Amino acid sequence: MLNRIEDFISLAKQGQGIEVSIDLKKEIVIPKINRGESGTVNIESEFYVLLGEYSFNVGGDVKKVSKPYMYGVSEESSNTALREVQIANKRLEMDFNRLREANIIFEEKYF
Repeated sequence: MLNRIEDFISLAKQGQGIEVSIDLKKEIVIPKINRGESGTVNIESEFYVLLGEYSFNVGGDVKKVSKPYMYGVSEESSNTALREVQIANKRLEMDFNRLREANIIFEEKYF
């Protein structure tokens, strides 16, 4: 089953031609925590996740894979947010290197 980036890298290393397009997204998440019998406690801080959404094309068959690269809290300082984007981009670059080594065709994008 092809559901991880590693699965497509392995397939490409076996000689299968693969192309991929990448969409980068910032998704907002508001968690809710249930404390059992004492009731539900709502945490209203906005969290975010920096996601890479990959669409792998293998012989005309397109499979989608999402991968989180970083998360944070929307109320963080701009310095902290910038550092989190830099970390996400470094992680993204590591995946780009692995895709490139497997001869998978793609266009680099960063957060």
